Amino acid sequence: MRSWIYLTLVSAIIFTISTILIQENVFQTGHNSSFVLSSSAFENSGTIPSQYTCDGNSISPPLEISGVPQTAKSLALTVVDVDAPKGPFTHWVMWNISTNEASFSPGEEMIFPQGVTSAGTHGYKAPCPPSGTHRYFFTLYALDTLLDLDQNSTRSDLEQAMNGHVIDKTELMGMYSKS
Repeated sequence: MRSWIYLTLVSAIIFTISTILIQENVFQTGHNSSFVLSSSAFENSGTIPSQYTCDGNSISPPLEISGVPQTAKSLALTVVDVDAPKGPFTHWVMWNISTNEASFSPGEEMIFPQGVTSAGTHGYKAPCPPSGTHRYFFTLYALDTLLDLDQNSTRSDLEQAMNGHVIDKTELMGMYSKS
């Protein structure tokens, strides 16, 4: 009897934890390991060249997209500095990117909707950490829909609109320390 109670309790705990992890997207259902965001300018976990920062030309880096899930209707991109002194700082918010988009050239003028950065600007806001080395997460989301957002939308607005529509996501992390 005691082992049955123990087994039931352990099963309930495992079920609860699994449910929470799935809801928080820790386990990506249908995760496509071939969905990749990369850059010819820097490797994942590598240093972002200064030309793509406030120490250089402040232009967006080249980005390459591959392995987009076939069921995706659009893509969305965020770039976030997770080491900013006052909490995560959004450097770029873009959505309704065509699933046929294979790459972005350095400093390319975007035809896709872009929202507001933490600096209150639209478009790419170049990394410019006040001190130390910061990590910048370029996160690309594959969505099962197009999003109806206006140009004053923030990363938070985008995340709310994407809720329940993310098929897959991929990340590219670059680091930068201001010279």
